[in-house]
Amino acid sequence: MNNSILIKIENQVAYITLNRPEVFNSFNREMALSLQSILDECEHNNEVRSIVITGNGKAFCAGQDLKEVTSPELNPGFKKILEEHYNPIITRIRAINKPIIGAVNGVAAGAGANIALSCDLVVASDKASFIQAFSKIGLIPDSGGTFFLPRLIGFQKATALMMLGDKVSAEEAEELGMIFKVISSETFNEEVEKLAVKLANMPTKALGFIKELLNKSITNTLEEQLELEGKLQIEAALSEDYTEGVNAFMEKRKPIFKGK
Repeated sequence: MNNSILIKIENQVAYITLNRPEVFNSFNREMALSLQSILDECEHNNEVRSIVITGNGKAFCAGQDLKEVTSPELNPGFKKILEEHYNPIITRIRAINKPIIGAVNGVAAGAGANIALSCDLVVASDKASFIQAFSKIGLIPDSGGTFFLPRLIGFQKATALMMLGDKVSAEEAEELGMIFKVISSETFNEEVEKLAVKLANMPTKALGFIKELLNKSITNTLEEQLELEGKLQIEAALSEDYTEGVNAFMEKRKPIFKGK
């Protein structure tokens, strides 16, 4: 049985844990395909209204397992690794119409860092760090790194981090705007759970529409974006959650959203 990815569903939250702590949760083929399968399950499970991706042990994810790519028997080749492992993971994270939290518990390096940065909200333990480690072994950032990082922190900073391969602490990442916020390692799991449950109890359709709008805003013109806002606002106004939200506001009570 494959235990490289653990999944637990609780309080409408799916907790996905990268589970190869002995190699700092670095990816091999089995783990990459397993994560894709679990993300698919979460997307189609109506009981799941928010998702957390985190790591077991000291690391979040050290990226690609270099033992796999240097093994004559196991090496799938970079074409297959990108097209069948990492690219499908990134496209799934961005396409799932539910909020996804990247809960970075430790070092996030290489593809591990870029998987984290593709999530909707990234929180990091004060013991975490981020590193675009690719240039240190003569490679270039993949897994959407060259797409997300300059948009998060600007062209100059992104260029420097990718070319120099410097490690960024959790606090520096927050200051740069790379992540949402830093959480004390002592309360990390509890705070992540609070955030995930809060998102799970919000109007899921509206959050999914927000995600879609943010995705499209990267390439849309203003006119195209305004048109899409109008289309999705009309759809949001037809949801049960909108009716509940308005009624709760008028009745001065807390809304109970159902994600419908």
